[in-house]
Amino acid sequence: MISQLTPAQRSAWSTFREFADRVVAPRAQAVDADQAMPRDLVKDLAREGRLSALLPAEAGGSDLDTVSYGLLAEELGRTCSNVRNFVACADMVSHALWRWGTAEQRDTWLKPLAEGDAVASFALTEPDVGSDAKSVRTVARPDGSGFVLSGHKKWISFADLADVFLVFAQYEGRHTAFLVERDTPGLRTEPLRGLLGLRGSSLAEIVLDDCRLPAGAMVGRPGAGLAFVASTALDIGRYSTAWGCVGLAQACLETASRYARDRAQYGSPLIDHQLVQRMLADMVAGSRAARLLCHEAGTGKEQGDPDAVNQTLLAKYFASVTANRVASDAVQILGAHGVGPDAPAGRLYRDAKVMEIIEGTTQLHQSMLGRWSSSIRHPAATAPRTD
Repeated sequence: MISQLTPAQRSAWSTFREFADRVVAPRAQAVDADQAMPRDLVKDLAREGRLSALLPAEAGGSDLDTVSYGLLAEELGRTCSNVRNFVACADMVSHALWRWGTAEQRDTWLKPLAEGDAVASFALTEPDVGSDAKSVRTVARPDGSGFVLSGHKKWISFADLADVFLVFAQYEGRHTAFLVERDTPGLRTEPLRGLLGLRGSSLAEIVLDDCRLPAGAMVGRPGAGLAFVASTALDIGRYSTAWGCVGLAQACLETASRYARDRAQYGSPLIDHQLVQRMLADMVAGSRAARLLCHEAGTGKEQGDPDAVNQTLLAKYFASVTANRVASDAVQILGAHGVGPDAPAGRLYRDAKVMEIIEGTTQLHQSMLGRWSSSIRHPAATAPRTD
């Protein structure tokens, strides 16, 4: 794939890898163990221009192209899935505000979010509403010139840390988005700890008890919450997660192959045992294939391919399934060294399983891709003629 990258993209990839190894990797275990994202790490991300990277410079971003953004997500996913998740969630909100927010909303929040002075949380999921996002039960009702918001959100990344929440609710029967600041009376968060994976993503429940919001709190228009605000943000989340899974698989491959080379059993290195070779071969093939699908999805977005959304779904589906399998094999190769409380492979394995759930479950993706399959044309049928 590297031959398909531009010189600028190859240079950016090298820079992202250096940053991830220098800043992110040394703190990955502590972020997982402490079950929280430290604010100073958020500032480190901001100083390096890793927040709001997709936005143009005038909006506080780095004006990063889509493929380069994927390469950033890969390197963050390789070193710490919680940090990758933080960047994705922050970008989902900032991009939604840049595209659908009012001038006042953009002026108030885009710069602080890009500079790490504020943290945003994307609040869609509810205790009884996951993949069926259109069925949220949180309700906003008109109140004078503003609104009153009531409901309950759960499994919300960085809700325990956030200064502002992008909350999705039913408003007069229409799915609508609202910005809610943390100090709004009636809002409280309850942290969720002891999770299987992404423990450092500061997940929490959000209780909204008759929260009074000003007229300027609505993002977009009534009814635009799911079809516009959420859908564009979720596409960024899926894209980032897909690339992050490639990075996670790459980390597992590097860890397992290094251990298999150095560890001797029955008089020879593990890497000389055929069953171990088979696992490593599948890890190499899976991770490389996933990277190619992610690159195709990124290129499709840049070129305005009408199938770009489905290409992202395919990349996220394949990459998350691959990451889970590769992480499992890595732990198997490491044996007892992969299951200890401080084993990086164990953290990668726990995080990998979560990747098959967030941003759309594996089964949801299979259903959507199955329907898409009937409209896929043979590549030769869409290739331009050269004669």
